[in-house]
Amino acid sequence: MSFVLIHGAGFGADCWDELIPHLGAEALAVDLPGRGTRAEIDLRTVTLADCAEAVRQDVEAKDLRDVVLVGHSFAGVTVPRVLDLMPDRIRHVVLVSGVVPPDGTRVLDQIDPDVRVLVEQSIAGGVYHQTREGAAAVLCNDMDEATAASALDRLVDDSATLLSERVDLSGYGRELPRTYVHLTRDQCYVEELQQRSIALLRPDVVDLDTGHMAMVSAPEKLAAVLNAVHG
Repeated sequence: MSFVLIHGAGFGADCWDELIPHLGAEALAVDLPGRGTRAEIDLRTVTLADCAEAVRQDVEAKDLRDVVLVGHSFAGVTVPRVLDLMPDRIRHVVLVSGVVPPDGTRVLDQIDPDVRVLVEQSIAGGVYHQTREGAAAVLCNDMDEATAASALDRLVDDSATLLSERVDLSGYGRELPRTYVHLTRDQCYVEELQQRSIALLRPDVVDLDTGHMAMVSAPEKLAAVLNAVHG
């Protein structure tokens, strides 16, 4: 039994570095296309299908089964595609402040208006580039200076296409247990939007008193939730 960890927008697999040592089972952190181990892929070409395929490749390469699939933030729209690609390998889905807009909509249309302005200002030439200052405001509100610096040092550019591609949530129709980790101090995927996602998924809900990057700011707390799900 293993954890498979899917990062959100603007990060890579290394965003899970603080969390993994606290997990009670093997953990695979995936780099989605255009960063880390897949940095050679042109971000401007990346689609949600490409993201799901990257997860499938890494899971099948290690022949992982009975997986607890963990998606953070934007991974909420990658996870259902992964479920469609390899449903027999997944035992439980956990979303950590997962973005789950209505099926067929664009993520860009569903995020908080204030955050959306920052996002739109950060898009150029098909690439989404977060400034350090903008990211600090919405991602690091629960971190001390050193922890925030460590998180911000891991920021990477991302595909703008992913924000405007219409989502396919059909994979969430599969009969799999799912848990939503609701982050009560999240300034990025704010309370109203988390509650909308929860209403769409009807998962078990666990509250954590953290900001958006709980795996960095409170890795032991998040690990305790994941270990309890894993059993």
